Amino acid sequence: MDYLPIFIGFTAAAVLIQAGILVALYLSVRQTSARIEALASEVRTKVLPTAEIVHSMLTEFRPSLEIMVKNVSESSTMIRAQVERLDATVSDVIDRTRLQVIRADELVSRTLDRVENTTDMVHKTVVSPVRQLSGLVQGLTKGLEFLFGGRRRPRNGMTVPQDEMFI
Repeated sequence: MDYLPIFIGFTAAAVLIQAGILVALYLSVRQTSARIEALASEVRTKVLPTAEIVHSMLTEFRPSLEIMVKNVSESSTMIRAQVERLDATVSDVIDRTRLQVIRADELVSRTLDRVENTTDMVHKTVVSPVRQLSGLVQGLTKGLEFLFGGRRRPRNGMTVPQDEMFI
């Protein structure tokens, strides 16, 4: 059996299929090309005039925009310098305040120490001798009362018997 005509038939069918695929591909590319051309013409009619307007506006407003950018840049530089000065001033104020608080604390501590020393000194030199003198006077008074008159009479002339105190 001769297989050559069968292989030739299969090859011819494959070539025809490939030709059909190529024709379909050609038609598809042609439709896509037509769509792209329509899109390109639409872009030319709608977008390009807008782009030209934007370009003319940018050309027209460019000096103003450059001045605005320059002003913003200068303003930010000035603001930065002012903030740095403010930071330095605030830091200085905080340091001075801290020193004043330390001084005030030392002053209060010294004052309290002096008050305490003065209180101790007054207690030793005035209060203790006065207490001793008072005790001495009370002792002498009681001794003299005992020697010269016995007991004192209760005030208001009222006496309370000891038994009535415990009810």
